[in-house]
Order: sequence, then C-alpha cells, then structure tokens
Amino acid sequence: MELNQLETFLAVAEERSFSRAAVRLHRTQPAVSQVIRKLEASVGETLFDRAARDGSLTAAGTLLREYALRLMALRREATSALGELKSLERGSLHLAANEYTCTYLLPVIDAFRREFPHINVTVQRMLASHIPDELNLRSFELGMISFRPDPEQFRTIAVYGDSLALVVSLRHPLAGASRVSISDLGGETFIAHNVASPLRRKVIEAFQRYRTPLNMAIELPTIEAIKRFVAMGNGVALVPRLTVARELETGELIAIPVTELELKRVLRLVHRRHGALSYAATAFLQTVRALAKLNGPPFYYQVEKHG
Repeated sequence: MELNQLETFLAVAEERSFSRAAVRLHRTQPAVSQVIRKLEASVGETLFDRAARDGSLTAAGTLLREYALRLMALRREATSALGELKSLERGSLHLAANEYTCTYLLPVIDAFRREFPHINVTVQRMLASHIPDELNLRSFELGMISFRPDPEQFRTIAVYGDSLALVVSLRHPLAGASRVSISDLGGETFIAHNVASPLRRKVIEAFQRYRTPLNMAIELPTIEAIKRFVAMGNGVALVPRLTVARELETGELIAIPVTELELKRVLRLVHRRHGALSYAATAFLQTVRALAKLNGPPFYYQVEKHG
C-alpha cells in the first residue's frame, strides 16, 4: 500500500466518480482505475461498490478512508515540519473554530500575521463538539472551544472570559432599561441562532425554570445575520458578548443585563497533549500570551491543569 495509491483512493471517494477524480489528479480514467485495482489487490478487499455507479464505498472502503485521511494528514504534518525546521519564513498554520469562537481569533491572527507575514493561516469552520475528534485525525493543530475535552488526550489553554448579552436596537422600548429580569421578556420576539449548542439549551432551560415564554419567532443561521436583523429594529437576541463588542462600542446595539442570565463562558485553545506542535503553532500561542498581557481581562492565558 503506497501513499500515492491512497491519495488516488481518497480522490475517487471524495469526487464519487473515477472520471472526476482523474480530472482532479490530471490523469486518465484508466490509470486511476488501475491504481484502485492494485490497491484493492494489496488489501484483499473491494473498496468501491461498482454496481452503485456513484463511487459509493464498501464497508472496507469506509474503514480504509479513515486511516488514509490520517496518513495524508501525517504526510502534510511531516512536510510542514521539515519546511519550518530552521525558520518561520514559510509554513502554514491550520486551526478550527465555529462562527462564535472565530471572533476571538481575529485580533490574534492580525497580530500574528504582522510578525510572521509569510505564514499562511487557515481557520476551518467546524462545530465545537467535532473539534477534539478532528484534532486526533490531525486535520489541524489548534482548535477553539468553550469546554474541556478529555485531559488525558488534550491540553487546553483558557484565553478569554465571555458572557451572554441581551441586545436590542436603539429604537427598542427596552433600550433605556438599566436591567431586566426574565419575566420582563415573556412578550418579546427573540431572534435566535438555529444551530444547536449548549448555550442555546441553557437559555431555554432558564426560561422554563422561571416559567416564562420564550418566543423564538425567527431563527437565523449566523450570529452576523442575527446582529444585523436586531439592529434593523426587529426583536431582541441573546448572543455572546464577544460577538457584539464592535456594535456595542459604536452604539449600533445596546446590551441590557438580565438578572437570571448571568451566564459565563471560558474560551479555550486546545491541542493534542501527545505530539509536538509546529513552530508556527508555538509562535501563535506566544502571540496569544502577548495579546493577553497587553489587553488584560477578558483576555488571558492560563494553561489548565491536567486532571
């Protein structure tokens, strides 16, 4: 089993077509088919269901795909590490975050690129719950999450303390309130994020606990859309304060404390405990530390204890 065979195998699996894989790999379709036949002969299993005509994987193919992805990731890691051996004049850094936590990364990436302009930075959007598993597959080096995964496998660094914010437009009747309670919000129209998350669940449970209706009449797919819609004068929203920091500073939105919803969150950078970080990832963490020292709370840098 050779790496070039696995690369061809993954191309066919991803394209779900031998012909499209051939175009992607700049090879002929017969050549691609021959590589797959040799791979199947070497592993002693049929990897694609030819009868399906859509490049569907067999059970053996599905299993091999998982290992092939790991091997390809290891190859990228090795190539990157060798390229960065002497300096940070070239290289790349791969991170993962969801829409919310990516907001934290922006000023860090800005500072990092100012110091290391030749390092390419890629942030992959991903559900936070998937990040630990993908770290183990070596799809990227660092992830942004708001929970602590298995400390035996992962090292976490707390980097930001955030809270929940009830935001309204300047024209909303609640705009002048210094504080409200959940019971005051039973008649409000909430603009909600339609992505399931622990924060959404906690908000729903809080309204249930205080026997107050939660009217999520409009659900939108991104926090950015929610902010803009509320700023237009439509309803209210509960969002992480970090995501509306600019709008609160400019006065486009107003945040009102809710007595029963003092929900705090800690954002963390996470990486695999076993295995060395690249020079780029190490430099990125140094940038995070420097930014925390420069700005102070809610930015900070605290390596969380094992166990």
